[in-house]
Amino acid sequence: MRTRRHSPTQRAAGFTMIELLIGSAVMLVAVLGALLIYSRSNKVSVEQQMVTEAQNDVRSSMFFVTRDLRMAGAGLPEEFSSYFIEGRDNEDQGPEVTPDRVTLMGNIEDPLNLPIRNYQGSSVVLDVEDYSLEQYPYPDAYYDNQFVIVLPNPESGCWSGEVRRVTHVTHNTGGANERFNFSPGLAPGIDPPGGLSGTCPSPNDYDGGTISFIDVKEYWLDVTGNTPGLTAGLDGYIGGGQAGVLYCTHNSVHFPLARNIENFQVEYNGDMDNDLLLDGWSPWQNTWTLAETARIQQVRVWVLGRTAQAFTSVGGKVPGTTPVQVYRRPAVSNTPAAAADDFHKRYLLDSTSNVRNMSLNLYNLGQR
Repeated sequence: MRTRRHSPTQRAAGFTMIELLIGSAVMLVAVLGALLIYSRSNKVSVEQQMVTEAQNDVRSSMFFVTRDLRMAGAGLPEEFSSYFIEGRDNEDQGPEVTPDRVTLMGNIEDPLNLPIRNYQGSSVVLDVEDYSLEQYPYPDAYYDNQFVIVLPNPESGCWSGEVRRVTHVTHNTGGANERFNFSPGLAPGIDPPGGLSGTCPSPNDYDGGTISFIDVKEYWLDVTGNTPGLTAGLDGYIGGGQAGVLYCTHNSVHFPLARNIENFQVEYNGDMDNDLLLDGWSPWQNTWTLAETARIQQVRVWVLGRTAQAFTSVGGKVPGTTPVQVYRRPAVSNTPAAAADDFHKRYLLDSTSNVRNMSLNLYNLGQR
């Protein structure tokens, strides 16, 4: 057997330590670059998701607010238009932002408007004209536990409406002896705008009046998540420090409409001085009389959304040589802007609604 001898100059194939170090360094740079690109892409993606969420919250809340504003006073007698809407300007909840509130009333969700034949005011039984219930498609059981407002005859001189809860309705076959039966007392927690809630002094004031399903809705922004007088988890209120939630309180039940809301402002326009010209936009004035409130014809709403977290892709400072308002709370209506940037991105949406039942002659007033 012969063995092959290797030349002393021949080397085994492989990598030297220097080559391994250089290769490892190149690989490390490539991995770090890929991670950096992924991290930044993920950061931008997360921030864009926050912007999309804030935009969706603002749009959805604006839809509900403007829809109900247009329907304020629906199904109610024109003589009670002073009580269709009421506002509150810059409510002080403690922090820097002072949002508005707007309360409106109407027969918005389900139509019902029946003439009253006899009602004694404090009675639990109300008689309506024969064949009244047959005008609507609701079965008798549908009226159970519904809220109604009992309005007096406008010619009586009384302007107190009773909000009652229906226990059931009764009537004979053929539409005779039609009656509403109520729970004792006024419905608790439901307060129509303008202080309308109450009982007329004379039982005859309601004869010839009307009875309707009632929707009292209040749109308001919870800035702190700990609103005084409300309990977390009760009647739909979230609480527990969950701030920035826009609510619709419908017949004393709180419905959270949207999160990530930073400011909610409302202004009103109408012919307050009755000179056939719209006076221009103004926040709610507590000095407005009932007659002036009845002349409100347009409502403008601002909803300001803010991302849940601050942006980190701006490199620690706002881009540009001057402050960019998108990273700072802007001035809206009569609420001031923030003094400094906080790197939260914002989305502001405003919309104007004609209150249909208060602006039927809007286009006959001349100049806007």
